[in-house]
Amino acid sequence: MSYVIFGRAIKTEYLSVGTLVATGLLTYCSLGGKKDASAAGKTISQRVNEAAPIKAASKEEEELFDSIKHFISEAEKDGGGSSHH
Repeated sequence: MSYVIFGRAIKTEYLSVGTLVATGLLTYCSLGGKKDASAAGKTISQRVNEAAPIKAASKEEEELFDSIKHFISEAEKDGGGSSHH
């Protein structure tokens, strides 16, 4: 079977191979690039705290932030630091 694209008949085999090659190329390109050495040994919570520090406006907010930070640190300990299960 073939499809007509821009007036030319293209076999489905070529479309399949082209799709796989394009997907592989995009994956390769997205994984490349210079790695940030400063973020290599830091946990997710440390990187988030540095990127977006949160200032509590009241004692209740501070307690809430502390409990969230505690929850995240416990989840990192239990899950080995990864967010995928």
